[in-house]
Amino acid sequence: MGAVKLAVIFYSMTGTNYRLAQWAAEGGKEQGAEVRLLQVPELAPEETILENPAWKEHVDHVKDVPVVTLQDLEWADALIFSVPTRYGTMPGQLKQFLDTTGKLWFHGKLVNKVVSAMASAQNPHGGQEQTILGIYTAMYHWGAIIVSPGYTDPSLFTAGGNPYGTSVTVQNGKMVEDVQAAVKHQAKRTVDVAKWIVAGSN
Repeated sequence: MGAVKLAVIFYSMTGTNYRLAQWAAEGGKEQGAEVRLLQVPELAPEETILENPAWKEHVDHVKDVPVVTLQDLEWADALIFSVPTRYGTMPGQLKQFLDTTGKLWFHGKLVNKVVSAMASAQNPHGGQEQTILGIYTAMYHWGAIIVSPGYTDPSLFTAGGNPYGTSVTVQNGKMVEDVQAAVKHQAKRTVDVAKWIVAGSN
Protein backbone atom coordinates (compact mmCIF):
# COMPACT_ATOMS: atom_id res chain seq x y z
CA MET A 1 0.00 0.00 0.00
CA GLY A 2 1.32 3.43 -0.92
CA ALA A 3 1.19 6.51 1.27
CA VAL A 4 -2.20 7.91 2.19
CA LYS A 5 -3.00 10.97 0.07
CA LEU A 6 -4.08 13.96 2.17
CA ALA A 7 -5.43 17.25 0.82
CA VAL A 8 -5.41 20.10 3.34
CA ILE A 9 -7.80 22.72 2.01
CA PHE A 10 -8.08 26.18 3.55
CA TYR A 11 -9.72 29.54 3.10
CA SER A 12 -8.01 32.36 4.94
CA MET A 13 -8.48 36.12 4.85
CA THR A 14 -5.60 37.26 7.05
CA GLY A 15 -3.57 34.10 7.60
CA THR A 16 -4.98 32.25 10.62
CA ASN A 17 -6.44 29.30 8.73
CA TYR A 18 -3.44 29.19 6.45
CA ARG A 19 -1.31 28.66 9.56
CA LEU A 20 -3.67 25.96 10.84
CA ALA A 21 -3.52 24.29 7.43
CA GLN A 22 0.27 24.40 7.44
CA TRP A 23 0.36 22.68 10.83
CA ALA A 24 -2.11 20.08 9.59
CA ALA A 25 0.06 19.47 6.52
CA GLU A 26 3.10 19.03 8.77
CA GLY A 27 1.21 16.58 10.97
CA GLY A 28 0.06 14.61 7.95
CA LYS A 29 3.60 14.36 6.60
CA GLU A 30 4.90 13.29 10.01
CA GLN A 31 2.37 10.46 9.87
CA GLY A 32 3.65 9.36 6.46
CA ALA A 33 1.02 10.92 4.20
CA GLU A 34 1.57 12.44 0.78
CA VAL A 35 0.20 15.95 1.30
CA ARG A 36 -1.18 18.68 -0.92
CA LEU A 37 -1.72 22.09 0.72
CA LEU A 38 -4.42 23.90 -1.25
CA GLN A 39 -6.44 27.09 -1.02
CA VAL A 40 -10.06 27.70 -1.94
CA PRO A 41 -10.58 30.19 -4.80
CA GLU A 42 -11.09 33.77 -3.62
CA LEU A 43 -14.42 35.28 -4.69
CA ALA A 44 -14.21 38.71 -3.06
CA PRO A 45 -13.84 41.69 -5.43
CA GLU A 46 -10.33 43.06 -5.68
CA GLU A 47 -11.45 46.49 -4.51
CA THR A 48 -12.80 44.96 -1.30
CA ILE A 49 -9.51 43.18 -0.66
CA LEU A 50 -7.54 46.35 -1.31
CA GLU A 51 -9.54 48.17 1.36
CA ASN A 52 -8.12 45.82 4.02
CA PRO A 53 -4.27 45.94 4.17
CA ALA A 54 -4.02 42.69 6.17
CA TRP A 55 -6.23 40.88 3.66
CA LYS A 56 -4.22 42.20 0.73
CA GLU A 57 -0.97 41.20 2.44
CA HIS A 58 -2.27 37.66 2.97
CA VAL A 59 -3.48 37.32 -0.63
CA ASP A 60 -0.02 38.30 -1.82
CA HIS A 61 1.58 35.91 0.67
CA VAL A 62 -0.32 32.85 -0.58
CA LYS A 63 -0.28 33.69 -4.29
CA ASP A 64 1.92 30.67 -5.03
CA VAL A 65 -0.21 28.19 -3.05
CA PRO A 66 -2.14 26.02 -5.55
CA VAL A 67 -5.90 26.49 -5.79
CA VAL A 68 -7.91 23.36 -5.06
CA THR A 69 -9.55 21.57 -7.99
CA LEU A 70 -12.01 18.71 -8.34
CA GLN A 71 -9.07 16.56 -9.43
CA ASP A 72 -7.49 17.13 -6.02
CA LEU A 73 -10.63 15.81 -4.32
CA GLU A 74 -10.66 12.72 -6.49
CA TRP A 75 -6.93 12.18 -5.83
CA ALA A 76 -7.16 12.43 -2.05
CA ASP A 77 -7.92 9.62 0.38
CA ALA A 78 -8.38 12.17 3.18
CA LEU A 79 -9.36 15.84 3.39
CA ILE A 80 -8.86 18.40 6.13
CA PHE A 81 -10.68 21.72 5.81
CA SER A 82 -9.70 24.87 7.71
CA VAL A 83 -11.85 28.00 7.44
CA PRO A 84 -13.05 31.01 9.42
CA THR A 85 -16.66 31.17 10.49
CA ARG A 86 -19.07 33.54 8.77
CA TYR A 87 -22.12 34.09 10.98
CA GLY A 88 -21.82 30.51 12.21
CA THR A 89 -21.46 28.98 8.76
CA MET A 90 -18.63 28.21 6.36
CA PRO A 91 -17.37 31.09 4.16
CA GLY A 92 -19.08 31.52 0.81
CA GLN A 93 -15.79 30.73 -0.92
CA LEU A 94 -15.77 27.17 0.44
CA LYS A 95 -19.51 26.72 -0.09
CA GLN A 96 -19.15 27.78 -3.72
CA PHE A 97 -16.38 25.22 -4.26
CA LEU A 98 -18.36 22.44 -2.58
CA ASP A 99 -21.32 23.33 -4.80
CA THR A 100 -19.21 22.42 -7.85
CA THR A 101 -18.60 18.84 -6.69
CA GLY A 102 -21.91 17.44 -7.98
CA LYS A 103 -20.37 15.47 -10.84
CA LEU A 104 -17.91 13.72 -8.51
CA TRP A 105 -20.73 13.06 -6.03
CA PHE A 106 -23.02 11.69 -8.76
CA HIS A 107 -20.38 9.20 -9.87
CA GLY A 108 -19.56 8.11 -6.32
CA LYS A 109 -16.06 9.59 -6.40
CA LEU A 110 -16.40 11.17 -2.96
CA VAL A 111 -17.66 8.10 -1.10
CA ASN A 112 -15.47 7.02 1.85
CA LYS A 113 -13.24 10.08 1.73
CA VAL A 114 -11.96 10.56 5.26
CA VAL A 115 -12.75 14.12 6.35
CA SER A 116 -11.93 16.38 9.28
CA ALA A 117 -12.34 20.15 9.77
CA MET A 118 -11.07 23.13 11.75
CA ALA A 119 -12.33 26.68 12.20
CA SER A 120 -11.59 30.11 13.68
CA ALA A 121 -13.54 33.13 14.90
CA GLN A 122 -12.92 36.39 16.74
CA ASN A 123 -14.85 35.31 19.85
CA PRO A 124 -14.66 32.14 21.98
CA HIS A 125 -18.29 31.33 21.09
CA GLY A 126 -18.28 32.90 17.64
CA GLY A 127 -19.63 29.92 15.74
CA GLN A 128 -16.58 27.70 15.35
CA GLU A 129 -18.36 24.49 16.31
CA GLN A 130 -21.35 25.24 14.10
CA THR A 131 -19.07 26.01 11.17
CA ILE A 132 -17.28 22.66 11.53
CA LEU A 133 -20.59 20.81 11.86
CA GLY A 134 -21.87 22.61 8.75
CA ILE A 135 -18.91 21.30 6.77
CA TYR A 136 -19.59 17.82 8.11
CA THR A 137 -23.24 18.08 7.04
CA ALA A 138 -22.12 18.49 3.43
CA MET A 139 -19.74 15.57 3.86
CA TYR A 140 -22.55 13.27 5.02
CA HIS A 141 -24.14 13.77 1.61
CA TRP A 142 -20.88 12.64 0.01
CA GLY A 143 -20.86 9.42 2.04
CA ALA A 144 -17.61 10.59 3.60
CA ILE A 145 -16.23 9.24 6.86
CA ILE A 146 -15.99 12.00 9.46
CA VAL A 147 -13.00 11.90 11.79
CA SER A 148 -13.36 14.27 14.71
CA PRO A 149 -10.57 14.59 17.28
CA GLY A 150 -12.94 14.03 20.19
CA TYR A 151 -10.90 13.93 23.40
CA THR A 152 -8.28 11.53 22.13
CA ASP A 153 -5.25 13.56 23.20
CA PRO A 154 -4.42 16.01 26.04
CA SER A 155 -3.55 18.70 23.48
CA LEU A 156 -7.27 19.08 22.73
CA PHE A 157 -7.88 20.49 26.21
CA THR A 158 -5.04 23.00 25.91
CA ALA A 159 -6.56 24.08 22.60
CA GLY A 160 -9.95 24.80 24.16
CA GLY A 161 -11.58 21.37 24.15
CA ASN A 162 -13.55 21.39 20.89
CA PRO A 163 -14.32 17.70 20.17
CA TYR A 164 -15.60 18.35 16.63
CA GLY A 165 -12.38 19.81 15.28
CA THR A 166 -9.64 22.13 16.41
CA SER A 167 -10.86 25.71 16.68
CA VAL A 168 -9.15 28.92 17.65
CA THR A 169 -10.08 32.40 18.82
CA VAL A 170 -8.26 35.24 17.04
CA GLN A 171 -8.04 38.66 18.67
CA ASN A 172 -5.90 41.55 17.43
CA GLY A 173 -4.48 39.24 14.78
CA LYS A 174 -3.19 36.68 17.28
CA MET A 175 -4.41 33.22 18.25
CA VAL A 176 -5.64 33.13 21.84
CA GLU A 177 -5.37 29.37 22.37
CA ASP A 178 -2.27 27.23 21.82
CA VAL A 179 -3.54 24.91 19.11
CA GLN A 180 -0.50 23.71 17.17
CA ALA A 181 -0.25 20.35 18.94
CA ALA A 182 -4.01 19.79 18.66
CA VAL A 183 -3.98 20.52 14.93
CA LYS A 184 -1.12 18.09 14.37
CA HIS A 185 -2.87 15.42 16.44
CA GLN A 186 -6.07 15.90 14.45
CA ALA A 187 -4.16 15.55 11.19
CA LYS A 188 -2.35 12.43 12.35
CA ARG A 189 -5.61 10.88 13.55
CA THR A 190 -7.21 11.65 10.17
CA VAL A 191 -4.31 10.01 8.33
CA ASP A 192 -4.41 6.95 10.60
CA VAL A 193 -8.12 6.39 9.93
CA ALA A 194 -7.52 6.90 6.20
CA LYS A 195 -4.83 4.22 6.33
CA TRP A 196 -7.35 1.76 7.78
CA ILE A 197 -9.96 2.65 5.16
CA VAL A 198 -7.52 2.39 2.26
CA ALA A 199 -6.11 -0.92 3.56
CA GLY A 200 -9.61 -2.33 4.02
CA SER A 201 -10.66 -1.43 0.49
CA ASN A 202 -7.70 -3.12 -1.19
